[in-house]
Amino acid sequence: MNSITAHALKPLLTAEDEIALLDVREYGQYGEGHPFFSVPFPYSRLEARAPLLLPRKDVHLVLLDDGDGVAARAASQFESRGYQNVSILEGGAPAWAAAGYTLYKGVNVQSKTYGELLEHVAETPSVTASELSALLERDPSVVVLDGRSPEEYQNMSLPGALCCPNAELGFRIQSLVPDEATTIVINCAGRTRSILGVEGLRVLNIKNPIFALENGTQGWRLAGLELDHGVLPQALPEPDDHQFARMTASAQALIAAGQLKLIAPTMVADWLNNKDRTTYLLDVRTKSEFEKSHWPNSCHAPGGQLVQATDQYVAVRNARIVLSDDNQLRAATTAIRLQDMGHDVYLLDADARAGTSDASGFQQIGANTIQFEALPQANRARGLKILDASPGMQFREAHIDGAVWATRARLDRLALAPDEDVLVTGHDAALIEGIVIELNVLGFTNVHCSKGSSAIWMNAGYTVVSTPDEPSDDECIDYLFFVHDRHDGNMDAARRYLAWEVGLIDQLDAQERSVLNPRTQFMSE
Repeated sequence: MNSITAHALKPLLTAEDEIALLDVREYGQYGEGHPFFSVPFPYSRLEARAPLLLPRKDVHLVLLDDGDGVAARAASQFESRGYQNVSILEGGAPAWAAAGYTLYKGVNVQSKTYGELLEHVAETPSVTASELSALLERDPSVVVLDGRSPEEYQNMSLPGALCCPNAELGFRIQSLVPDEATTIVINCAGRTRSILGVEGLRVLNIKNPIFALENGTQGWRLAGLELDHGVLPQALPEPDDHQFARMTASAQALIAAGQLKLIAPTMVADWLNNKDRTTYLLDVRTKSEFEKSHWPNSCHAPGGQLVQATDQYVAVRNARIVLSDDNQLRAATTAIRLQDMGHDVYLLDADARAGTSDASGFQQIGANTIQFEALPQANRARGLKILDASPGMQFREAHIDGAVWATRARLDRLALAPDEDVLVTGHDAALIEGIVIELNVLGFTNVHCSKGSSAIWMNAGYTVVSTPDEPSDDECIDYLFFVHDRHDGNMDAARRYLAWEVGLIDQLDAQERSVLNPRTQFMSE
């Protein structure tokens, strides 16, 4: 098992060779401070995430922990699965900071920092919440478009706003806005996607007045305005033939102006079969379109989310990223931003509608190396040690009375004997899988596993209880407490989050800044 120092690793992160800096700590630990180029890859989900995010077995993996030995355990699991070039960052995150390098709070840091830089370079026009509220009173024809995912929109939204995820904006704008005189405002929950949404329309030379809502839904609440909750996203309008043709022409113009690279399906197939280099084939359309048909071996990665949270879909630096859609507009607008972030991006020269409906993609991540069993009835479970592998906050809400919360990285801290009969249950198949594999490594020989929920447990005769303080905040390493309640009425947390986002640029060193190069001018008027 190899190791590498922080000083030796630093220049490799922007060298030409492929490398993946994987933070194997849990989500909460990662979000409290991680290197700029690291990717969240929690040990608890290693087996579920590796096949899609790390398809090349000889890619250089560098594993980062808290200096607590978790990286070594993760390295053993990677090596047992055929990965041939695994290193551990000596001393983990504390050593990275001790070497003088920044640990960034929050998540999706590369993408959000890019968004902040883009705003500076493009001078993105914006309106405050108070200005937008007054504008809507004067001019009800203003169209407010929420560039987040449908799930986020349903959780909270501006009154009257329409759900239109960022990658869909250019593709559907002609159906959403009646004319070029109508004012358009793009909002998100904070800053990044509002900025990216506006600039995505501007690169297509959309003539309307277009503004980003400064600070998004958080800015709206900070201005004393109320949000809607539980509003179902409307169905996205389908472009008619004329609109589709216009968008296809816009895509071709943007491809030429942005010098984007097209790739034939036969070549992509060769790339996917050739493991000399990592290739990601990502379909940037909506989930429903993807499920109806997609190019073989592609994964679903909605374009807006792919730009906003690139590290959730792409783990290997210097990998090839191939984007797929129908008329290449959504792929092109997504590719521009990924290129600006230093990625090697291609557009699949094929219509995804001519593909397959076979299951594929990130929504298929889950346990696949263990055999699940039916949950035993409560009266037959006496003597079983019950471990609940659910996320910590879900365990607090509901679990079997007497069950013990288990997180893989700290499983060895539980008072368990290898000869005990153990039942692993929980809401999440991938987390159950990780616990079962870890128990096997620790020498347990009688382990059962069954996916569960409150309803399943109660139907089997178990008493289900809640424990608001168990696990404790300190133990709950899979939950990010950093400004976690900014959307739940904590205005101070919202202010701190927005200040964090605006302050990202000032934390960059020269190497980190060198990979982010926002462009604003593409097509002529």
